[in-house]
Amino acid sequence: MLMDVAMRYFYEAANQGSMRLASEKLGVAVSSISRQIGQLEGYLGVNLVEKGRRSVKLTEAGHLTYDFHRRHVAELDTLRSKIQDLRGVRKGSIRLAVGEGFLSSAFFQAIDGFHKKNPGLHIETLVGSTSEIVRMVEDDDVHMGLVLQIQPEPKVRVRLSLAQALMVLVHPSHPLTRKSEVTLADLAQHELCLPPKGFRIRQILADMEAETGTFLEPAQTTSSIVMMRDLASEGRFVTVLPQIAALGEIAARRLVAIPFADTEAEPLSVHLITRLGRQLEGAPGRMLSVLEAKMRCWASPFEASARNMITAQVQ
Repeated sequence: MLMDVAMRYFYEAANQGSMRLASEKLGVAVSSISRQIGQLEGYLGVNLVEKGRRSVKLTEAGHLTYDFHRRHVAELDTLRSKIQDLRGVRKGSIRLAVGEGFLSSAFFQAIDGFHKKNPGLHIETLVGSTSEIVRMVEDDDVHMGLVLQIQPEPKVRVRLSLAQALMVLVHPSHPLTRKSEVTLADLAQHELCLPPKGFRIRQILADMEAETGTFLEPAQTTSSIVMMRDLASEGRFVTVLPQIAALGEIAARRLVAIPFADTEAEPLSVHLITRLGRQLEGAPGRMLSVLEAKMRCWASPFEASARNMITAQVQ
């Protein structure tokens, strides 16, 4: 039991990168964490962290111990889910992490529909950047993640990957809705709200600008996809996002998505990810299957049939 506590303190210190941050998260004194790690090292007979450093840097033995504890926690979670399924108990917890662009009514409907089918579950949704979500998946802080545009990661399994073209998003009353396709020259005539230049969307747009010789000057920039979407739905601004980031707003006719005309923009990729080697059973496994099905629905052309599928009751 004492070693379980020591292992948990060591694991959190390694996750946070410092004993101070681990103490804040665990609500215990730094000295307690240091003492528990020392006891764990004494029990194992080896140093787990490099001495004389302010940050927590793992030794080779520390990495082995860290990976062992992570697998142990994941296996216990899987065991609980299997036992609950054997008993017919629809309880447990699901933790998922999503990028801000997925926070639309279509996503909310999917989660709510699943929860209505499984009322005994506790579902926790965390929002973060792509790098934060990848870290949470790798460290088993969450069961699964939804991200836009991920680079290959050795510890991450991509369960489903879908290409999403960039679309021009405007209010239904906006003048651009008179066009079936929009050029960059058209776009440049209106007030734009776009992400900062370091974002992948702006990098794709920069390639289009270089190709066409038309350069965009956004009136506003923001790292918040929700803000971009909301400003466009107010009617004054135009934004550029993958359609999956605004499915609910498009279905409710708060936004209209118009494709680009003058160049083939490189698509963004949407990924559903889990940790490589982690088997999700029970409620997390059911949620994973639902999200896979919903993502395929979300990626289909946004016609009446697709709109009906988006709001269908989750099986």
